[in-house]
Amino acid sequence: SIYLAVNSEMAAMRQGTHSSKTKGEVRGTGAKPWRQKGTGRSRIGYLRNPSRVHGSKAFGPKPHKYEKKVNRKVKILARKSILSQKVIDKNFIVIDKFSLESPKTKEFVSILKNLKIENKKVTILADEVSENLFFGARNIKNICVITATSASSYDLLDNHIILADLASVESLNKQLSN
Repeated sequence: SIYLAVNSEMAAMRQGTHSSKTKGEVRGTGAKPWRQKGTGRSRIGYLRNPSRVHGSKAFGPKPHKYEKKVNRKVKILARKSILSQKVIDKNFIVIDKFSLESPKTKEFVSILKNLKIENKKVTILADEVSENLFFGARNIKNICVITATSASSYDLLDNHIILADLASVESLNKQLSN
């Protein structure tokens, strides 16, 4: 279920705006260059045939979506599995709340140092992302701040440690217990 959820999320991130011209769109005439028989040359219907120089691409890319449907319960199961694995591996830290006095990076770094996770890839789950938290964390490498309810499976997986506050744990419980 984790694989399905992450695979679907990654696929949905793709833009899908790639495009190449087909034989109807390439610049050039649609007329038959020479008659069918009697010239001694091979027969040809139009100049912009894919097998000719300056021709089109035979089955080129066209814009399309890459969405893959995954059942709602499977998505929920995936997030539950990831979170429980993080808890088992002791990579899930819960703190009371993120009480930052100012939007300074220095202050945020001191929190990480106190928890001894300053050089790890950390995803921070907050119930509400305060301005101080957002500005304090945004200039640090490998720190990702997201609201708990909008965290995808990939967000939860793509880190060494998840740092959450109590309110976000409660909202996750509510969201995943359906």
